[in-house]
Amino acid sequence: MSKAKAAPPPGCTLNINDPQVQEAAIRIQASYRGHRSRKEMREKGPPKILQELKDVVLVEGSAAKLECRVSAFPDPFIVWYKDGKELKDGPKYRYVFEDPDFVALVVRDGVLADLGKYTVTIKNPFGQTLGSACILVEVPAKVSKGPDNIKAKRGTTVVLKAEISGEPPPDVAWLKDGDDIEEDDR
Repeated sequence: MSKAKAAPPPGCTLNINDPQVQEAAIRIQASYRGHRSRKEMREKGPPKILQELKDVVLVEGSAAKLECRVSAFPDPFIVWYKDGKELKDGPKYRYVFEDPDFVALVVRDGVLADLGKYTVTIKNPFGQTLGSACILVEVPAKVSKGPDNIKAKRGTTVVLKAEISGEPPPDVAWLKDGDDIEEDDR
């Protein structure tokens, strides 16, 4: 028993070479597959940075995020560098890809050594582009060693020393009995 293939009902045939049919098929595919399909329908070409990286301030002990918006199809290969040295994705540096077009680098557990110029390279088969920004690090002011107690005879010169740190370098003031000491010849 052979089954004869029934002809489609009148008005239900499609010419797949018709540009309107092709456009409808693309829209259906995009609707079905979501943003990924829409992204694939873009023009192929070298990556472009649509929103540049911006310098950020990292407070010691916290995290900072460098991010930029890109346009690239096919999907790009991303590499981040600090002062020309490649950064590996891991616990300290986290590569982030945020849909649909944001790439970011998160620097965790900030320390003064994180200060520097960061560069992202965005590459696909059609070319590459890059962007750069700086991470500035702020380290809260800290007195690591205060002045020692000193006994001195009247009329002798006394030098008090303290070890301080901070970035940017902190302003320093000396106090005596809770009052500011004005700088003078003495």
